[in-house]
Amino acid sequence: MAKQKEEKTNVMRVLEQKNIPYTPHAYDPDAGLDGVSVARQLGQDPETVFKTLVARGASGGVYVFDIPVGDSLDLKKAAKAVGEKSIAMVAQKELLPLTGYVHGGCSPVRMKKQYPIIFHETAEIIDTILVSAGKIGFQVELNPAALMELAGASTADLTV
Repeated sequence: MAKQKEEKTNVMRVLEQKNIPYTPHAYDPDAGLDGVSVARQLGQDPETVFKTLVARGASGGVYVFDIPVGDSLDLKKAAKAVGEKSIAMVAQKELLPLTGYVHGGCSPVRMKKQYPIIFHETAEIIDTILVSAGKIGFQVELNPAALMELAGASTADLTV
């Protein structure tokens, strides 16, 4: 019987290239694509599984926010964190052209362009963080400080 080859995403390749240790996780997207369902499938605390959201500021700038999957982004707090008057979520159809990722598989690692990335402040106090591996059905678990350094990210209070 042939050994099944583990699927690698570009996010995993980047982490390996930068010598950042990670643990890959796969889940069944048909069992629920929302973040809390994914966290449950993986046996993880939803506070350590983060979703990546993309927004556009009043100035036209694009920003990336990573928050725990069970939380909601506070648009006023997010705007304040990036120095914008206001921000709005980008339309789902804009996600792929802007980031190179599809809805449900958006990762803060290796987007098409380097946008400002802000993680919810709790990322600084958890031992490991899970984010999308850049493809629906795959997550990577790693040290949050290493992830934020790689992404050039900062932190702020971003949730409702």
